[in-house]
Amino acid sequence: MSRTTQLSTVPNSSPAEGSPPQRRQGLVVLALSIAASTASIQQSAVIPLLPRLQESLHATVTSVAWALTVSLLCGAIATPLFGRFGDMYGRRKMLLLTLGLLVAGSVVGALSTSIVTLMIARVLQGISAATVPLSIGAVRDLLPREKMATGIGILSATMGIGVGLGMIISGLIAQYTSGYRLVFWIIAGLAVVATLLVALAVYDVTPPPGGQPDVPGAVLLGGTLVCILLAVSQGRSWGWTSSGIIGLVVGAVVLGVAWVMVERRSASPLVDVGMLTHRGTIGASLASFMLGFALYAGFTLLPSFVQTPSKVGYGFGASVLMAGVYLLPTTLLLLVISLYAGRLVRRTSAAAMVATGSAVAMLSNLWLIMRHDHPYDIYVATSLLGVGVGLSFSALGTMAVEHVDPNKTAVASAVNSLVRLVGGGVAAALTSALLSSDTIKGTKVPSVHAYQVSFTIAAVSVGLAALCAGYFGWMNKRTVAPIAEE
Repeated sequence: MSRTTQLSTVPNSSPAEGSPPQRRQGLVVLALSIAASTASIQQSAVIPLLPRLQESLHATVTSVAWALTVSLLCGAIATPLFGRFGDMYGRRKMLLLTLGLLVAGSVVGALSTSIVTLMIARVLQGISAATVPLSIGAVRDLLPREKMATGIGILSATMGIGVGLGMIISGLIAQYTSGYRLVFWIIAGLAVVATLLVALAVYDVTPPPGGQPDVPGAVLLGGTLVCILLAVSQGRSWGWTSSGIIGLVVGAVVLGVAWVMVERRSASPLVDVGMLTHRGTIGASLASFMLGFALYAGFTLLPSFVQTPSKVGYGFGASVLMAGVYLLPTTLLLLVISLYAGRLVRRTSAAAMVATGSAVAMLSNLWLIMRHDHPYDIYVATSLLGVGVGLSFSALGTMAVEHVDPNKTAVASAVNSLVRLVGGGVAAALTSALLSSDTIKGTKVPSVHAYQVSFTIAAVSVGLAALCAGYFGWMNKRTVAPIAEE
């Protein structure tokens, strides 16, 4: 039964029973951070390699672009599904399973000889996105109350850190080799290390209760997301008013409505629909979607922009490695800010941090709209993006769970990660469509106007994220009824 309680800026649960000693607590956070970062690396590592994959596998531009999109799509489906599995069968077991699939997918990718094999590899790798909410749930279980905000902040920031590292690793490989396989072998090695660390450091506090997975919910959610991403990515080539696109939109609506109905009637839903719309979590969910969109827009647009030859009127003709260096400020600032996340949350609030960070991220995109003629303009923008996304992502994990009963932490984290991945998937598909639809006359090179439009959409997205976080944070200062244990 729901109860009314005064909410604070940190999770409102008591310290976790059976919390490990202080040294072990550090090992737990380290192991989970490495696991979550490794899972995030695979999401971006293919971006600089897309031209090589197209050439090596004799594939089309569209099919190779799906090497990125399919990973985000599978991650969006696996995140709530494995979050639920974590509640039923234990988070440690599910963490080891997702990391094992990451190892398997990376090995398959390294050995791939066709686009079909590569897609299988990316599906297996994409499932590892569930590592982030599972890790947040483990932190809530294992760390004492005073350490939770810092632990959750570090883990929430690992997505951005991993995405940045993935770009840099791929850039180094692309600079000094002529293939793509070494990137997959490196990810496989990192995943093996993460698996061993999780096996040694993480344990379940209480025996898992068991239960039945929500297979119909997973199928309907997957179908809805496939329809949405296909419509966004194929709109230009098929025609926005074509029967195929209209059919996909109608299919997304029908499947989405059916999914909501199934989830509301399910005894053990894949996604708690009430949690999506509850006043205590909806602000975090909306902000997470928009921030995920802005982050992936930045990490997909900027490398392409700086690698464009300057003779077309913009760009710097940068190498793949240099494109990763331009993004280095974002990665470093994400890491530094995440270390101080807990202290900042306690001094202000999670919602205030998300709103402030979103506003700074908006400045990054506004800067790029107006100034993009010199390399220092890119460094200013990526620094602002690092500060903004660092503040926001570090606090999003806390904002998503601070109004939720302790036993629903993993579910709330999974919902938050789900919408963030969907935002990233939409950004990857939409920006690709925009760049391919607005090109310099007589070439296939995107026009500078296409980039400005994309940066404008990203700026609007994070601006809305700031408004959502600020509004719902202010509303939640009052007493609200948290989502009760069932």
